[in-house]
Amino acid sequence: MTPHIAQTTDTRRRSAIDRRTTRPAGYALSQRIRKRIEEVWGWMKTVGGFRKTRFKGRERTELAAYLVGAAYNLVRMARLVAA
Repeated sequence: MTPHIAQTTDTRRRSAIDRRTTRPAGYALSQRIRKRIEEVWGWMKTVGGFRKTRFKGRERTELAAYLVGAAYNLVRMARLVAA
């Protein structure tokens, strides 16, 4: 397993990741999956108000995360039905 480091796409600079890491098909697949996951967390933080928790304790914070995640799924389902 290799660590995931941000790849530099700037042509003037050398990337910290060599071609041995970025060449396999699994790397491209993991980047696509990562993008989808990060989009969910971005929505939860910006729209769902989950950037800073208002609750004390792990259980309540976990419940709030489930509720925000459920709200995201409802919004996503509404968009999929409309499309």
